[in-house]
Amino acid sequence: MIAEQTSSPVPLDSANSLSRDDVVSVKPPRQVRACPLIVASPHSGRLYTEGLLGRTVMPQSFLRRSEDAYVDYLIENAPDFGAYLIEAKFPRVFVDVNRGPWELDPRMFADRLPAFVDTASKRAAAGLGVVPRVGVDGVQLYRKRFRFSEVRDRITKYYMPYHAAMNGVIQSCREKYGTAIVLDMHSMPDKSAPEVDIVLGDRQGTSCDPGIVDQVEAIMTGLGFVTVRNTPYAGGHTTEHYGRPDLGVHVLQIEISRGLYLDEKRVVLTPRARALRQKIHQFINKFSNNSASFYSPS
Repeated sequence: MIAEQTSSPVPLDSANSLSRDDVVSVKPPRQVRACPLIVASPHSGRLYTEGLLGRTVMPQSFLRRSEDAYVDYLIENAPDFGAYLIEAKFPRVFVDVNRGPWELDPRMFADRLPAFVDTASKRAAAGLGVVPRVGVDGVQLYRKRFRFSEVRDRITKYYMPYHAAMNGVIQSCREKYGTAIVLDMHSMPDKSAPEVDIVLGDRQGTSCDPGIVDQVEAIMTGLGFVTVRNTPYAGGHTTEHYGRPDLGVHVLQIEISRGLYLDEKRVVLTPRARALRQKIHQFINKFSNNSASFYSPS
């Protein structure tokens, strides 16, 4: 069990490519009490390829600091509580699925970019596009510039399958329940929001019904967490793209302080991780139980 580890709990992949099963994991509810709840971890993938490691100037230990490390561990029992679980298996520094598909920094490329590439994106300009130029602390990641075809290949093989899976599960929930509720799970550096445990991001009330956010916050505070909304994280591409409350699709980004469970520099779980996992599972269970108030079960 991951909870018993003080170092990396799984071998990091060293193959030149990942199979489709390694790109995205979709686990359906494991019990009868299913509900329109989707719990996602887009940034906890830690399967690193030789192709990635051979291009970067940074060691793997540094690259791992860009992960939302072990969020997948914190939420892994979500299907036991009636929720779908979606996880990107590849690392965020390889492809960041919480960006638009063509948010790219032109400084990364040796050739001209197609007109459809979003070079005006503020995230891309900061080096944090769909294929990041920089890692933690703004450190440059790559030895040399890319050809656009290389990045297009990454987006096609990794980004697109993740979002195809997300869209498919959302549509399945809408067909069955008339609605879908996505909890997009992340972690944040402890220093980014001192004295705060959880940041709830709904893009200033536009990506999720306020009643859902109220209920999430009530459960979280009832479990002893200190919560705030939209500061400093209001949500990324997933909330912006999928969050359509008027169409019955609600997306809430949840940022968990790494100080609650992680040694950030070494990227290893601390002794507090087990207790936090239990609380996160309690939260998912309680929210799943209460989610019927937001839909009419078929």
